[in-house]
Amino acid sequence: MKQDLRIGVVYDFRNPASTGIDNQTFYGEILDQAAWLDGLGVDLIWFTEHHFVDDGYLPSWIPVAAAMAARTKNARFSSDISILPLYQPIRLAEDLAVLDNISGGRVDLGVGLGYVPRDFAGYGLSVKQRVSRTDESLEILTRCFSGARFSYTGKRYQADDVVIKPDYVLPGGPPLWVAASSANGALRAARFNAHLLPQGPYETTIQVWRDALKADGRDPDDYRVGIIKPCFVTDDKERDWPDILAAERVRMEYYAQAFKDAGRGAPPDQDKERISQNWVVGDVEHCVAELSAFIKQNGITDLVTWAVPPGLRPNAVNASLERFVKEVAPRLKAL
Repeated sequence: MKQDLRIGVVYDFRNPASTGIDNQTFYGEILDQAAWLDGLGVDLIWFTEHHFVDDGYLPSWIPVAAAMAARTKNARFSSDISILPLYQPIRLAEDLAVLDNISGGRVDLGVGLGYVPRDFAGYGLSVKQRVSRTDESLEILTRCFSGARFSYTGKRYQADDVVIKPDYVLPGGPPLWVAASSANGALRAARFNAHLLPQGPYETTIQVWRDALKADGRDPDDYRVGIIKPCFVTDDKERDWPDILAAERVRMEYYAQAFKDAGRGAPPDQDKERISQNWVVGDVEHCVAELSAFIKQNGITDLVTWAVPPGLRPNAVNASLERFVKEVAPRLKAL
């Protein structure tokens, strides 16, 4: 079954000194913006997560989603990604159950292995354990989401006589997404019956995931594929783009260092093999043309743009976001 396209925004809450405001004010402005975007008709509000970053990179998305849920009616909340090895899975399942009820069932969960050494070191965990912790956590979360009572004994986690309360709003709990930058990640997503967040080449992520689902008798078109593909809508690129570009350079400085520390080679904007997550910049016609081709080529069902690049305040991008939601998104959905 072909999935309807959903469009949204993603936040990281990075507030470098150049923004010129305190974190409390910055958070308040973003909450106001999220409520405004929900009123415009945005489908998705996602969050990305890292830890111990000087500019306040969002370390905990669930409280923010709860605050936004209280001020919105329609947008679905999710993470791209929660660094699953850093979470105690039972506690995560309980936090999600509370958020799920606050939001009226508007919660998904996107998870991944993580890779930044600092994230793990701050929690006293070894990066070498990220695969085993992720796999066991996914085993536990799927049991939590089922609503059934269970016990579990693994290498990293144990759980005895657990049933999650309050009940999730929808049977089966929050829809689960798994990030994949390699074939192993794609196979993990298929194994846990999850939607996909591709972060690598199409052939070794989306294609591998689709093939694995088919081999198990499942229809890949019953699932969703989501990605961050930023878009800036402007009729005067020379005037408006430089400030966004400067902020994007701040964003990528962090990722360049993180990839270097993790020994992962080129950061995302320089990796020519992976599905491009570079910005689309231009007028409505240009953005529609570029994004429609991107969506069709990669089978994307959920697409989000960065809402507030680091170093900018929310009102600096509101004009672009309004045009993205009201002029670009409807045309993409109509294709």
